[in-house]
Amino acid sequence: MSWTVADAVDYKGFPADRSKTGGWVPAALILGIEMCERLSTMGIAVNLVTYLDSTMHLPSSTSANIVTDFMGTSFLLCMLGGFLADSFLGRFKTIAIFAMIQAIGSGMLATITRLPQLQPPPCKNPASQTCKQANGFQMGILYLALYLIALGTGGLKSSVSGFGTDQFDDKDEKEKSQMAYFFSRFFFLISTGTLLAVTVLVYIQDEVSRSWGYGICCISMLIAITVFFFGTKRYRYKKSAGSPIVHISQVIVVAIRKRKMDLPFNPCLLYEDSAESSRIPHTDQFRCLDKAAIVAGEFDKTASSEPNPWKLCSVTRVEEVKMMVRLLPIWATTIIFWTIYAQMMTFSVEQASTMERSIGNFQIPAGSLTVFFVAAILITLAVYDRCIMPVWKKWRGKPGFTSLQRIAIGLFLSILGMFAASLSERRRLLVAKAVGGNTATLPISVFLLIPQFFLVGAGEAFIYTGQLDFFITQSPKGMKTMSTGLFLSTLSLGFFVSSFLVSVVKRVTGRTVGQGWLADNINYGRLDYFYGLLAILSVINFAIFLICAVWYKPQKPNGGMEMETMANGSCPEEKC
Repeated sequence: MSWTVADAVDYKGFPADRSKTGGWVPAALILGIEMCERLSTMGIAVNLVTYLDSTMHLPSSTSANIVTDFMGTSFLLCMLGGFLADSFLGRFKTIAIFAMIQAIGSGMLATITRLPQLQPPPCKNPASQTCKQANGFQMGILYLALYLIALGTGGLKSSVSGFGTDQFDDKDEKEKSQMAYFFSRFFFLISTGTLLAVTVLVYIQDEVSRSWGYGICCISMLIAITVFFFGTKRYRYKKSAGSPIVHISQVIVVAIRKRKMDLPFNPCLLYEDSAESSRIPHTDQFRCLDKAAIVAGEFDKTASSEPNPWKLCSVTRVEEVKMMVRLLPIWATTIIFWTIYAQMMTFSVEQASTMERSIGNFQIPAGSLTVFFVAAILITLAVYDRCIMPVWKKWRGKPGFTSLQRIAIGLFLSILGMFAASLSERRRLLVAKAVGGNTATLPISVFLLIPQFFLVGAGEAFIYTGQLDFFITQSPKGMKTMSTGLFLSTLSLGFFVSSFLVSVVKRVTGRTVGQGWLADNINYGRLDYFYGLLAILSVINFAIFLICAVWYKPQKPNGGMEMETMANGSCPEEKC
């Protein structure tokens, strides 16, 4: 076995020494910065809706949409981070730069919550619904801080998982087996960060001050960045293969230009110039894209010996695009889960704020109810790793469920979670109707909400690890950062779909049913109907996902099938 890693370099640009770089030590430093990112982002997001309600005096639906738009933008910007990492900066620099941006945003938010000039005057009688809302300037400064945090989160998250897997060589059996545990540990640590956020940080925000809570977010990121830099000499760095967006565009443009040409009967006649070890075998799906590899004489040649990639693409390049296209149906059918997840951070927290939360003399902060959500994740991961995986390996000979099976389990649990949420909300509304909607604290225990938090949390444990595994392992090597961004964009779109549904439902139902399903005071609304709507949409989506999962065909490894190179445009011998 070689002492160097074939496709990796050290911090000086020399081939990476296997004994001095990579492995669990640098991977742990990378996981550390991701855990602090979760601590910071979730410490802000999970309790933000109560700040917007009680301090900025915004309606409940507006507050919910601000939170979901903030989280949606955070994950959408992962696509930007992935593009910059693949095309210009590399993963290490991308993580460092965007982590600093997030720290700056967190520090700015801590300052905003400290200055009374950046908040509306306190409301003397919240039940009167006549409190003065935050003005445009105050909201503008708040938005600036939130979206700096969103920018930092997006750029950071797009590269962390990819840079972490870079520390393991998938051609070495020992390191490949270590990589298999990386995804579970990755999710375990971000769940730990979330757990600290919804317990310690939320308590500090509610009982000490918001500025202290957000200040801790800023300090934790600065410490994580410092620790991250300590590993500079131990990291393995992968050279950029160029922008995957450009490569995808080239294949699509060339295929469109040659759409009227006939494909050769033998795929061996298509152009291929990739090294034998890195070639991807030809597949029959999406054959229209194969036309990008049709050799058309001098039309495809430039003055140099290399063909113009905007006129002729290799079979491997075409197959890389096919691999990305195959991911799209699975990508589309996982968005609805994150729409449900958004409710756990918005309306479920608002539900908790109206219910009895006391344990003796201690009152649980409403935002801390998501601790049951995180606990479900940690318990599910522990049970899966310690119980399910060994049994499954002994019974089926496989180390665990496939990525698609985990996604399916996550979607199914989210459906159960929404039905449970609808039933819980119906019971809460009956109590509100009996005692009066303006009652500050309803005589009903907040622990009634545990089933919805637990079911959706357990679902996230399966779907997050399943999606992360699926999008990284089923994408081309040169497009892993982009595929991670594609995975995270499902979270983004889930939050945006939530905002869209909230706006539509509020507008439609508000015309006919008083304040509608999503009233400014949820005691006068029908949130149970909204949860029921999400459950029905999820059932339909689950059926579509199963069809897409059956249709999906993973790219088979090159099993020694040789494809003759046509670097000079000549026809190969019949070796296929």
